[in-house]
Amino acid sequence: MARPVTLFTGQWADLPFEEICKKASGWGYDGLEIACWGDHMDVRKAASSAAYVREKKRVLKKYGLKCWAFGAHLAGQCVGDEYDPRLDGFAPAAVRGKPDALRKWAVEEMKAVARAARVMGCYVVNGFMGSPVWKAWYSFPATTEEMVAAGYAKIRDLWTPIFDEFDKQGVKFALEVHPTEIAFDLYTTCRLFETFNRRLTLGLNFDPSHLVWQGLEPPLFIREFADRVYHVHMKDVAVTLDGKAGILGSFLAFGDVRRGWNFRSLGHGDVDFEGIIRELNAIGYEGPLSVEWEDNAMDRELGAAESLEFVRRMNFSPSLVAFDKDMKK
Repeated sequence: MARPVTLFTGQWADLPFEEICKKASGWGYDGLEIACWGDHMDVRKAASSAAYVREKKRVLKKYGLKCWAFGAHLAGQCVGDEYDPRLDGFAPAAVRGKPDALRKWAVEEMKAVARAARVMGCYVVNGFMGSPVWKAWYSFPATTEEMVAAGYAKIRDLWTPIFDEFDKQGVKFALEVHPTEIAFDLYTTCRLFETFNRRLTLGLNFDPSHLVWQGLEPPLFIREFADRVYHVHMKDVAVTLDGKAGILGSFLAFGDVRRGWNFRSLGHGDVDFEGIIRELNAIGYEGPLSVEWEDNAMDRELGAAESLEFVRRMNFSPSLVAFDKDMKK
């Protein structure tokens, strides 16, 4: 199948945009999922400056790359989270330590993301939404239904004006279901869609790595939300429970071999990518397969190159004929 293979630049945001374009082209990627931070995409400039957009497009064209999607995870997290100092690293200096100002900045930033995506010719924005109730996922002290309902209602109120702008620009938002988000597993995702009355603006950036360590089956997640898979991350994870560490991470840093799970370069973990491709074929998904490379135990350039090779091998097409078609007398 001719699904393009792209590289998410979020893990490469320390590099200038042209440098990661050159590297991705050299490895053979078809395009980039551009992160809206670092040097890679200033969405407010893109939304207001035709010259800025022309320059970004020029660099992409120079290296034979295309862009089908943006990644706006950091600003999106600041929209829905209850403030704590960790969010300051995602925001400009002028609003750090100022919860109301930070959230206002994030809402306007996400609206600018939609405008920037349209002028860049990208019609999907991947990202996070944050969560006012993630801190209460474990019900001690007891988490009441009223608290949960209020959290979902707050997300609806915060994100509705943003989605109105997305609709105005003809752009979709694809949530990456993920711990710390308002939707982190199947049932919380169902509830999120219901909260927005199944508004078509809101879909999914399917990422299996965050599902596997929670014990979910990613192919079944695709089947459940077949009409809402707007984008796909290819990302692997290995669960290495040894009787000492559990799935909560033990406050050990990513990459620490004592953790109960760690992200891995593609093909080095436990994700059933063949099952995922079969489900994507079944729902007719033809969008990008975007490599989100994370593996603290491997050189990232080696990982990016071998991950592309892995996805190319896995990116098979469905059969156009039934194998038993001519077996009748």
